[in-house]
Amino acid sequence: MSDTVDDVGEEEAEVVLADLSDDELIVQMHEDMYDGLAEEIAEATRLLLDRGWPAGRVLEEALVAGMTTVGIDFRDGILFVPEVLLAANSMKAGMTILRPILIETGTQPTGKMVIGTVKGDIHDIGKNLVSMMMEGAGFEVENLGVNTTFEEFLAAVEEHEPDIIGMSALLTTTMPYMKVVVDGLVKEGRRDKLIVLVGGAPLNEEFALSIGADAYCRDAATAVETATKLVAERRAQA
Repeated sequence: MSDTVDDVGEEEAEVVLADLSDDELIVQMHEDMYDGLAEEIAEATRLLLDRGWPAGRVLEEALVAGMTTVGIDFRDGILFVPEVLLAANSMKAGMTILRPILIETGTQPTGKMVIGTVKGDIHDIGKNLVSMMMEGAGFEVENLGVNTTFEEFLAAVEEHEPDIIGMSALLTTTMPYMKVVVDGLVKEGRRDKLIVLVGGAPLNEEFALSIGADAYCRDAATAVETATKLVAERRAQA
């Protein structure tokens, strides 16, 4: 009998999200996002909305705050790419619910970003991770995919009028194309209106500065931190 009782006693009681207070629910959402539990994030998002929370508050206190913790632990080597992708997927489950409400109420995103892997390069895991984590930080992101030409970057800039253009390259042979894009933006009179961020394994800060980019981001967490900082600084100067 003692073994049975002990086994039952050791089992963790199932968390019923609807029974939690608002504060407890936010804490639970952060934990569930960390664990990549998409269904639970979607349910909790609906619960907060049903309780009268504005969509913007749910975004900031639940989703953005949760992904911030994920980003920090990824940067510090505590979490790895597969775990971050799961967390980002759970965040997107909440965003799917919030996005239509945010658009309807006119809530402004943290910023807008156009991102792509440059021409000649078809690597996309890092770029997609940056894209998802930027969305988790409240940015509106247009992901152009891989093998992206200058003309495709320019068309996206003209259509979406982003704050940021992000470029990724994983091959030393495709790195120089980043300068082609930056020079093209200068020629088209678009460069001064954009924050240019670059990333990828073979890059470094010196290379980023040499091609006229604003910053080199070594990983997705750094990209979010850098983007948030630079957008806030630019808006403060406007």
